[in-house]
Parts: sequence; structure tokens; C-alpha cells
Amino acid sequence: MTGSTGGTRTFSVGLTGGIGSGKTTVADMLAARGAAIIDTDQIAHALTAPGGMAINEIRAQFGDAFLTPEGAMDRAKMRAYVFAEPAAKARLEAILHPLIRIETEKAAEAAGGAYVVFAVPLLVESGSWKQRVTRVLVVDCAEETQVRRVMSRSGLPEAQIRAIMAAQASRSDRLAAADDVIDNDGDAMALVPQVDKLHALYTSLAAANG
Repeated sequence: MTGSTGGTRTFSVGLTGGIGSGKTTVADMLAARGAAIIDTDQIAHALTAPGGMAINEIRAQFGDAFLTPEGAMDRAKMRAYVFAEPAAKARLEAILHPLIRIETEKAAEAAGGAYVVFAVPLLVESGSWKQRVTRVLVVDCAEETQVRRVMSRSGLPEAQIRAIMAAQASRSDRLAAADDVIDNDGDAMALVPQVDKLHALYTSLAAANG
């Protein structure tokens, strides 16, 4: 896949995977090896924190009922609302996505590291991200593994986790979009050789692309 972030770098990786796949673990491992990680979830959190750039427009579009007493977006309430109302989801995305794009491009310009990794949970679903990165890296595992991990860490009921998974891209769609795949169905040690191999590849490609 071709593309760039709009900045001076010509090589970047888009990291994605379904809920519970282990995206954060892989991102942390790549960071430890010298990659610069730009997490779109963290950027979205900052935009919707008290005083964040998206707050005024969220208030205008959705009202104070969707803000916490501290002035942040009430993420749990908003998540439940947009999950049930596709039109509301589109309105929220119209606020957040342009701001996230601006902030990710700023972060990419400022990033050091051997290469840039954009951690994007909904990379496949978004459409535009696939054209903005050079390679797509998917962290993959069985659906039953996803359910087990998320239940263990969050306490959510299985039915709710499966509903979240159903709203995300399918496993087959993610794999079809992937240039590289990390199998995370085993234990953490099984990730090490896979991450080492891809880090070497990405470092080489980044150097070749300037």
C-alpha cells in the first residue's frame, strides 16, 4: 500500500486489530525497539478531555447531557448512544475525525524514531487510513481469544463484547487489508520473534524511503 501522512516522512505503518487482539502490546514492543507510536485513541481522549478542541462542538451538537461535570465528553454515555443511533455516530465522527487527522499529522511531523506507527483501532473501517500509510499491520487472533481476553480485563458480559466485535470489521476483512500479520493467539513470548522480524523489515524500508 502506498501513501503518507502528508508530512515529510514517506514510510509509515498502520497498526490495527479487533478488540482484545493485543494491539497495545505489539505497539509497546515496537516502541521499545525504536519505533515512534502515534495512538489515535490517545489523541481522541485528549480532544474530548476538559478543554479539548472537540468539546465546544460536542456541546453544540449533543448538549451538556453528554458532558461530565468536569467538562469532558461522557464517553460511556456517548458510546451507548452512538452504538444505537448510526446518525449520531456519523455526527460525532464528523467532529472528531478531521481533528484527529490534524493532530496525527502534527505528531508525525514531530516524531523521532526509526519509523512511525499509527495505532488505529478502526483503520479498516475508516476507509481513508489505508491510503495514508505505507503498510498495514494487523494483530490477529481467534474470536474466542478476543472474547476471553476482554472478559478477563473488563468484566463486560460476553454478549456485549460480541456486539462490539460485530460492529467492527470482520476478521477476514482485516486480514484482507493487511500487508503484515502478527499472530497473537499464543503467549507473549510468541510475539517476540514476529515483532523482531517486522521491526527489522520496517527499519530497512524506512531507511530506503528516506
